[in-house]
Amino acid sequence: MSGFEIERKFLVHKQVDYKSQAFASSRIKQGYIGAKGATVRVRMRDDKGFLTIKGPSTDGGLKRYEFEKEISLDEAEHLMQLCEPGIIDKTRYLVRCGDHIFEVDEFYGDNEGLVMAEVELGSEDESFEKPDFLGLEVTGDARFYNKHMRRFPFILWRGTLPQEYR
Repeated sequence: MSGFEIERKFLVHKQVDYKSQAFASSRIKQGYIGAKGATVRVRMRDDKGFLTIKGPSTDGGLKRYEFEKEISLDEAEHLMQLCEPGIIDKTRYLVRCGDHIFEVDEFYGDNEGLVMAEVELGSEDESFEKPDFLGLEVTGDARFYNKHMRRFPFILWRGTLPQEYR
């Protein structure tokens, strides 16, 4: 897969049960390989591997170029050894709302306690139905990029968020 990725990110209200609304979930572990001006990610999702390259964000973090290729789990495990320190570990829940699927990520390790949702859109101005668990929008806030959280995990800055998102 390659092309532009258009997505919006939100914090999740913890008092709303998003897990019971999910139609699927998977465990994801991912690491990052240093690349100037781009994000190179190695991901293991359940029993599959993926190599993803993302360009810089535009439109306030809403849009960026993305290339993704499935690789073997063995290849992904070997590439993970080349990754910079700070592996992202999370469970992703897929929740359908209206015409869209929201990816809700529950983080572990040093990012424990953070729950975010994102929705991919066909255009920057596409409207979408908002599920009841969506909270504060954080699109374009670099603190919530996985690549950033591996070096500056949520445990270091969770106190800067309103209590309902900690």
